Amino acid sequence: MRRHILSVVSLFTVVLLLASCGAPKKGTSGSSSGTSTSASGPSASQWRSGVKGNWVLNTVTREDIPAAYTIKNIFDEAPVDCFVGSIWNLPGGNYRGSITFNADGTLCANGAVRTIVWSIYGGSAVDEPQFQFKKIYAGDKAANVTTGYRMNLSFADGETLVMKMPIPLDNGQQGSLVFNFTKVAK
Repeated sequence: MRRHILSVVSLFTVVLLLASCGAPKKGTSGSSSGTSTSASGPSASQWRSGVKGNWVLNTVTREDIPAAYTIKNIFDEAPVDCFVGSIWNLPGGNYRGSITFNADGTLCANGAVRTIVWSIYGGSAVDEPQFQFKKIYAGDKAANVTTGYRMNLSFADGETLVMKMPIPLDNGQQGSLVFNFTKVAK
């Protein structure tokens, strides 16, 4: 069962990685953000403004994922619990940010920092806008990194941020991990 779950998560990761290589498109979505305000939803630029800043990941909850379903790790990095309490630095400008881990545990690296390059993949009438990022290791150039991750943007109002990561399930259905952030006070 664990191998099957790992295979499903690996397949999902590959699909996300391949999908993240496209160029961002300006688009629309439903009115799921407090940052903006056109009748058809916020643009990628408006989402960027709402997302940039320093955020602490307070909780990761499950939506439509059975309690017995095991998720070993996320972002090819660590278990979900290792990300809780992490600080996501998402500055404007060059969109080069970081994730700083603050959790202790067997597989957690308290104090570790991952450099990322992030952007907003604009939605269309069919697609939701997505937060996308790729990890950049020492010596890497962002342009040469071809793998990355995407999460659906659900809400941003300058103080709270909610993103959802789709998780394919064994039964052909899909659930989500819901990432709940709050802005770090300056």
